[in-house]
Amino acid sequence: MHIDVVNLDAATVGSIELADEVFGVGLRRDILARMVNWQLAKRRAGTHKTKTIGEVSGTTKKPYKQKGTGRARQGSLRSAQFRGGGVIFGPVVRSHAHDLPKKVRALALKVALSAKAAEGKLMVLDKAAAASPKTKELAARLAKLNLANVLLIDGGALDRNFALASRNLPFIDVLPQQGANVYDILRRDTLVLTRDAVQALEERLK
Repeated sequence: MHIDVVNLDAATVGSIELADEVFGVGLRRDILARMVNWQLAKRRAGTHKTKTIGEVSGTTKKPYKQKGTGRARQGSLRSAQFRGGGVIFGPVVRSHAHDLPKKVRALALKVALSAKAAEGKLMVLDKAAAASPKTKELAARLAKLNLANVLLIDGGALDRNFALASRNLPFIDVLPQQGANVYDILRRDTLVLTRDAVQALEERLK
């Protein structure tokens, strides 16, 4: 698959051949769903907690005698049916993470990259670098490229000025190629890769 390479001034500076085994994979919604669920489950804190009957502060004395009162028998005022009592089967502190095979994760990233390429929402940038960390200047250059909701993936290390300039722009995410992930690719309208990012992703996923 051939695609034009542009620079930040919206000028075409060449073309690049994208590997079909990375950018030409068929759409698999089931794989994407599994991957997104896996990512979101891993980021959950799991710090939710309610008190059980054994953790509620209060007396252990029986409220009243077992028989003769005409009321239902009770063994504790800390039971769930009383105000301030414990919670039965409530949430506990735990990890929500679950396993997903490495091959499935790699396939999901290929499918996400291929889906953007198939939709025509993949752009290859010559270089993601800025002369100064000025947000206004970068915003003007991105506007030339009609980029408003975008994930930009660079090579191994981000240009410091570019990263600083993009930090205050809404709906603009910048990641190194090590951080490329399915969730961030899908949540942004356009995917922009630098030449270095394309090379690194192809080496990683082939």
